Amino acid sequence: MSTNKLSAKDIKREWHLIDAKGQILGRLSTEAAKLLMGKNKPNYVPYLDCGDNVVIINASEVRVTGKKETRKKYVRHSGYPGGLTVETLEKMRAKKPEKIIIHAISGMLPKNKLGRVMIKKMHVYAGGEHPFTKELKGEKDGKK
Repeated sequence: MSTNKLSAKDIKREWHLIDAKGQILGRLSTEAAKLLMGKNKPNYVPYLDCGDNVVIINASEVRVTGKKETRKKYVRHSGYPGGLTVETLEKMRAKKPEKIIIHAISGMLPKNKLGRVMIKKMHVYAGGEHPFTKELKGEKDGKK
């Protein structure tokens, strides 16, 4: 009995369109992370990037539950003294709504070279317009 080993040339990549309008941030993020990792495919292996390309539109209209709009904080530090920057979800949504979804999904991907390759296959847009209409022609538009 032999085992079929999957190689990088055997991977078939698809394109998925996800509309974030009215969807809850965490549930949307887990679905997108599964697609980026390739966990929805029967030939998934953790040591290869077998995920698909994901286009997320209407990022500015994603929902959060509870009081996260004012209480959830995004913290970063520049490395310099006094370089701590703290922003709430409300301010982040006003400035860069794409960053909310990117931050949530990147936290669900592996923290290594493979995760950095996976996140590059994700394209997030604040509005409903995106430049990937040609790639998405053969796919079902509006996965979620």
